[in-house]
Amino acid sequence: MNHVTSIGLDVHARSITAAAFNPATGEVITRRFENSPTELASWIRDFEKPKAIYESGVTGFHLARELKALGIDCIIGAISKMYKPAADKRNKTDKNDAVFLARMLASHNIVEVMIPDEECEAMRDLTRALEDVRQDIVRAKQRLSKFLMRHGYIFSEVNEKGKRIGYWTRAHWEWMRKIEFPFEADEETYAFYISEVRHFEAHKKELEKFIRAHAKKGRWNLRVEALRSLKGIEVITAFAIVVEAQVFSRFDSASAFSAWLGLTPSEHSSGESFRKGGITKAGNSHIRKLLVEASWHYTGAHPTRKRNEWGEIVPLHIENHAAKGVKRLVTRRKYLHERGKKPVVANCATARELAGWVWAIGCMCEETL
Repeated sequence: MNHVTSIGLDVHARSITAAAFNPATGEVITRRFENSPTELASWIRDFEKPKAIYESGVTGFHLARELKALGIDCIIGAISKMYKPAADKRNKTDKNDAVFLARMLASHNIVEVMIPDEECEAMRDLTRALEDVRQDIVRAKQRLSKFLMRHGYIFSEVNEKGKRIGYWTRAHWEWMRKIEFPFEADEETYAFYISEVRHFEAHKKELEKFIRAHAKKGRWNLRVEALRSLKGIEVITAFAIVVEAQVFSRFDSASAFSAWLGLTPSEHSSGESFRKGGITKAGNSHIRKLLVEASWHYTGAHPTRKRNEWGEIVPLHIENHAAKGVKRLVTRRKYLHERGKKPVVANCATARELAGWVWAIGCMCEETL
C-alpha cells in the first residue's frame, strides 16, 4: 500500500525519537517517546497513511512486530545500504537521524530487511549462541596454552611414525595432567584455565544436542537433510544456513545469494581502470564463515556423491543435483590448485560456488526452482 507520511524512528534501548515527514507539504514533525510501542503507535495513527522505518541493529525486530500488531506498517532498513551526506557526519543527533530515515523512506531509497517470524529468530539465536561458545572455547584454549608457554611447558610429543601429535588430543590432555607447579597460586590458576575450557566444551555439546533435536522438526528437516547431501555440510552447519537464510527463494539468483553472503569479489573501477579485489565481506557473516569452513573439505575430497545418511527424506532429483555439485566443486578446487592459486583464495572461490549450490538445493526443496 502506498503511504503518504513517512515516519523515521531513531530507536534506543530506553527512548525513541520519531520524525513524521510529508513530502507533499515538506512539513516535519518530531517527538521523543519512552520505549513504548503503544504510545508511539497512537501518535503515528494521527498522520495520513503513515509508514514507519528504523535502522537494523541491536534493537532487533520486536518493535516492528509490536507496531504491526497495533496496525502500523513498519519496516526495517539495512543500515549498511544507507548513505548519509558527508556534511551530516559532524552533526549527529537523534532528531537528525530520525528525519534522515523519514526522508529516505519518502524517496523510496531503502533496502528493506526481511523480518523473520519469532520461531525462525529463536532458532537463529540458538545457532549464534553455538557460534559464541565456539569462540569462547578458542579464547579459553589460547589462554591456557599461553599460560603454559610462559612457564616453559611446550607440547611437542610425536607418535610412532615420528609425526607431531596435535593439540587438544587425548595425548595432549594426558600430558597436561602431569604438569605440576611449585606455587599454589599457579596451581589454582592452571585449574581455573582448564575448567574454563571444559566448561565451554560442555556448553558446546549441549547446544549441539538442542540443534540436532530442532533440525528434525518438519519445518526444517527437508532442507537440512538436503543440504547435508553436499560434502562439508552436516546437521549443525545445514541448520544454521537454513535458519539464517529463512527462505532461499527470496533471492532471485545464486549470484544474489552469494552477494548477500559477501562472497563476491570487490571491484574498484573508474574510467579505463578496472580492478577486482578480495571478497566484499558485506553481508551475512555467519553463513559466510560456515561455507568457507565447509569448502576446505573439497581440498582432498573424492568427486563421488556423498554417502546417503538421510534415508528417503531427500527426493532423488535433489540428491542427484547435490552429487553434480560435489563433482563440480572438487574439480573446481583441483583446477584452482593447479593454476597456483593461494589456498585461501582458492577456498573462497570454492565457497562462492558452494553458496550457489546451497541456494539451488534450498529452492528445489521449496519447489521454486
